[in-house]
Amino acid sequence: MGNPKAFLEIYRQEAGYRPIHDRIHDFGEVEQTLSTRERKLQASRCMDCGVPFCHWACPLGNKAPEWNDALYKGDWEQAYRLLNSTNPFPEFTGRICPALCEKACVLNRFNHEPTTNREDEAAIVEAAFREGYIQPHTDIVRNGKKVAVIGAGPAGLAAANDLNLMGYQVTVFEKNEAAGGLLRYGIPNFKLNKAIINRRIALLEAEGIEFRYNSEYSDYSEYSDYDAIVIATGTPTARDLKAPGRELEGVHFALELLSQQNRVLAGMEFSKDERITAKGKDVLVIGGGDTGSDCIGTAHRQGCKSVTQIEIMPKPVEGPEDPQNPWPNWPRTLKTTSSHEEGCTRRWNVNTLEFLGENGKLTGVKVQEIDWRPNPDGGRPIMVEKGEPEIIKAELVLLAMGFLKPEHPEYPANVFVCGDALNGASLVVRAMASGRQTAQKVAAFLQCG
Repeated sequence: MGNPKAFLEIYRQEAGYRPIHDRIHDFGEVEQTLSTRERKLQASRCMDCGVPFCHWACPLGNKAPEWNDALYKGDWEQAYRLLNSTNPFPEFTGRICPALCEKACVLNRFNHEPTTNREDEAAIVEAAFREGYIQPHTDIVRNGKKVAVIGAGPAGLAAANDLNLMGYQVTVFEKNEAAGGLLRYGIPNFKLNKAIINRRIALLEAEGIEFRYNSEYSDYSEYSDYDAIVIATGTPTARDLKAPGRELEGVHFALELLSQQNRVLAGMEFSKDERITAKGKDVLVIGGGDTGSDCIGTAHRQGCKSVTQIEIMPKPVEGPEDPQNPWPNWPRTLKTTSSHEEGCTRRWNVNTLEFLGENGKLTGVKVQEIDWRPNPDGGRPIMVEKGEPEIIKAELVLLAMGFLKPEHPEYPANVFVCGDALNGASLVVRAMASGRQTAQKVAAFLQCG
């Protein structure tokens, strides 16, 4: 620890976002960066705790104290080597990870000003690319065994990367026209510019990984030529809302909007009838999570008239502390994103009753305020009606209620499942950790075979 008093003398400083009046007119990344001097000062705040709860909280086991110290001392290459020893793609997590490590930081318990780990790692990896510290590994010794990875999302890419570096010949099969999974087709460009993904995929290809696109997965038996198979197909089935009027034009799953918008930005064209747009419309987002937030930001950039977001569950606790999940656990507190700041009416404890329309087109949604009462038999609370039904005007509804966990048959010993396909929808950092763990399992299996 280079400066043992830094956490007392230097306040937490976040890079912040571009001004709202500027950013809502484009899909460029909203987050800004600090200067090199300011970034070093933020890294100096890390206390190198005797028990690093940040390391405990991170699914990848990132060694934040070590690389923060190297960053503070100006050794950017060493900082990157330490970061990359646990995190294969810090350019992704440095932009979109909710930073479990920061909530577990001792400084968060001390004064709610944790070390800026997420921003620090983004700065480290960008410096590594800029200074040429990241180069393709061209000296990989092949062991003659082949592995098929089904799915090019964060879990599949992490597994493929580790297996490739171990010497296996890896082929990644992806149903879409490009790699990235939800990184590419679910997360808006204003949070993650797709050039960042392209840069990483080019590096993986240079290191010998083969990518085959537009390859729809149906059964593992199609890959009998491979010594092992990794299934990383994510959670493709969104949770639906079977309310009357669901068939009306204007009711869409969130990913229908998000993936199409990202494809438009990549140069793909859609007919007027195919195009999903919020331009000039009152928009209702059903679901209070990050996907719903991404829909809000996208709707603003498409030129919506208004956005309302409703959530069936109660409003989370406001403030930095969650009595139900005390430090160092993740606090389930109210989260206000950059998209929310751009304008949105947010409501909780609201149930959707019916989609309303005229001539087959959506005009509004009938909703009702509800309450949750303890279940006398235990388990899930009981939903009870509270207010009178009301109508929210909307020409576009986006369903952002999460995804269903996939079910899998019993596979042969050489087939492995990882990421969201195994655990259900979760965080990118957890998917990457699962991919890395699965790569170790594959290697152990093949070495014993």
